[in-house]
Amino acid sequence: MAEQEQAEGVAEKLKGDFLKSGGFVTSLSESKQQWDAPNGWAPLQWMTIQGLLNYGKDEIAEEGGKRWIKLGVDVYKRTGKMVEKYDVMNSGLEAGGGEYPNQDGFGWTNGVMLKLLSFDRFKSLDQ
Repeated sequence: MAEQEQAEGVAEKLKGDFLKSGGFVTSLSESKQQWDAPNGWAPLQWMTIQGLLNYGKDEIAEEGGKRWIKLGVDVYKRTGKMVEKYDVMNSGLEAGGGEYPNQDGFGWTNGVMLKLLSFDRFKSLDQ
């Protein structure tokens, strides 16, 4: 979909602005809405990581994936559940904002986590 030069620019923007301690933040706006910072959503992590891999940006993809997996595992160990969205900027806080509270046991979170952990590059992270 993108020329390599465009992909280079997007990858640098993702690395410099969107990559946070728990993965890729959904947007740079902090509006207190669910689709904005500090929240990260599993389907958007998947699309970002897979897109970076498709354009040979393995290092950034792997770093984002590792951070997302670590956040999910840490939250699971602390709470005993997987959730719909995560605060990727402060792993000690719950994600929030929007019209309803964060949902427990969310299918896309579980699916993305399982898919990422099926990649050899992430297998050691499911401790």
